[in-house]
Amino acid sequence: MTEPTLSAAPPTPPIPPAPAAPAIPGFTCRSAPGADGVRLNVAVGGSGTPVVLLHGFPQTHLMWRHVAVELATEHTVICPDLRGYGASDKPAATGAATYSKRTMAADVVELARALGHERFALVGHDRGALVAIRAGLDHPEAVTHLASLDVLPTLDSWDVLRGTTAAVAFHLFLMAQPPGLPEQLIGACPDVFFGHFLDVWARDPAAIPADVRAAYLAASRAAVPSIVADVRASAGIDVEHDRTDRAAGRRLGMPVSVLQQDWGAALGFDAAELWRAWAPDLRHTTVSCGHFMAEEAPGEVSRAVRELLSR
Repeated sequence: MTEPTLSAAPPTPPIPPAPAAPAIPGFTCRSAPGADGVRLNVAVGGSGTPVVLLHGFPQTHLMWRHVAVELATEHTVICPDLRGYGASDKPAATGAATYSKRTMAADVVELARALGHERFALVGHDRGALVAIRAGLDHPEAVTHLASLDVLPTLDSWDVLRGTTAAVAFHLFLMAQPPGLPEQLIGACPDVFFGHFLDVWARDPAAIPADVRAAYLAASRAAVPSIVADVRASAGIDVEHDRTDRAAGRRLGMPVSVLQQDWGAALGFDAAELWRAWAPDLRHTTVSCGHFMAEEAPGEVSRAVRELLSR
C-alpha cells in the first residue's frame, strides 16, 4: 500500500513593516529643556541664522513639514511641540500659569538657548502665534523678527468674538469653562472633536494627508487635559497679561508680518487696524486659503518669512 504524499505547508507570508510615522524630511527630533523642568520634543534641521516655528491647534510640529524644509536651505530651523502637545511634556495644570502664554514663551526662549541661540526669529500659527506674540512682548532681546499666521492677539481675539458670529469659535468658549466638564466632553469623543476642525478649517482637504491627520488625532487624543488648559489660560491669565501691556503701552518693537484669512470682514472688524496697535513695524497680508496655511499655501508662507527676515 502506497503511503499518501504529504504536501508542504504554504509558506507564511511575511508581515509587512508598519508604515513609518510622518516626519519632516532631513530633520532630527530630540528632547530639549523648556522652562520649569519641562522637556520639549523638537525637530531641528538646516544651518544658518535660527528660525523657530510654533505650531497651532490641533496639530504638532509636523504642520511645518513643507515650510521647514524650504527655510532650512538658508537657516537653522527649530520646530518644537509646544508644552502640552505632541511628544512634549504635559504637566498637570496646577494653576493658571502652567499653560499661560508667558510660561510657554519662556519655554521657547529656554529651548533656543539650550540649542545655542540667544536670538532668533519666531513664526507662530494659531496657538503657537499667541505664544510667539507673548515671547515678543516679554523677551524683545531674544526675538529678532515675528510672524503670526491666522490669529489675533489674545485680548483682541476675545473682544471681537460676540453675538452669533462667536459660534465660529465655540471650542474656545467650551474649553474656557472651569476644569471638569470640557475635559469629559472632549475626552468622550476626541477624534470627532479634533477631527471636526481639521475638516472644516481646511479649504483644501488634500493638504492634510491621511497619515498626517492620523498623527494629529493621536497626539491630540493623548493631550486633552493640557490642550484644554492652554485655551482656558487664554481666557483668563493671558487676557490679564495683555491688558497690563496695553495699559503700559508695551508693543512689539521688532519687524512683524501677519498672514491672515479675510475673516475680519465676515466678523465685522479690521484685523490690520487691531494689529497696528501692537506692532508699529507691521506688514499685514490677506491670504486666499484655509486656516492651515502652512500646509495649504507653504510657498506663500515661506516667501513671507523670507521677506520678514530681510527687514
